[in-house]
Amino acid sequence: MAKMLYAATMSLDGFIAGPGGDMSWLKPYFGPNPEMDGLVHRIGALLVGRRTHEGDDPNRGTENEGAFGGTWNGPTFVLTHRPPADPVPGVTFVDDLERAVAAAREAAGDRYVNILGADVARSCLDAGQLDEILVCVAPVLLGEGTRLFERPGGDNVPLERIHLSHGQLATNIWTRVLPR
Repeated sequence: MAKMLYAATMSLDGFIAGPGGDMSWLKPYFGPNPEMDGLVHRIGALLVGRRTHEGDDPNRGTENEGAFGGTWNGPTFVLTHRPPADPVPGVTFVDDLERAVAAAREAAGDRYVNILGADVARSCLDAGQLDEILVCVAPVLLGEGTRLFERPGGDNVPLERIHLSHGQLATNIWTRVLPR
């Protein structure tokens, strides 16, 4: 069965997006990173939040537009209570977390479901549906924006490091979510 993976690039001070969802800060940190570059081939489906799905793509308007620098081609499930009026090719809109996770896992088969979006990742964690987290830490301080995880009043979440690696421009930390 597919594992649920939250993979994101984060600033050293804990942000995955800048103010207003700005993702342009990522551009200087695109570069050779074997861990992240090889990840797309291990993913069978994406589970994405609506804000992320409609958000700022630092590669918008280029051949690299889209998830994983435009290399993603597979089923995408967007968790939202406001699906668009017109269908989007290759995208399934789901209004319930449990159904979205089940559909994404089924579509992914024995590969990962990659979660995109901090709110969806937090919801999966809170529901006991998050298996692993891969964070690519970029050497930059953003100061504000969207945090990797924000759980006001939340409890500690124990993690076990699976793997640590270094890309040319960032450090990757792959962890497993341990039972609480």
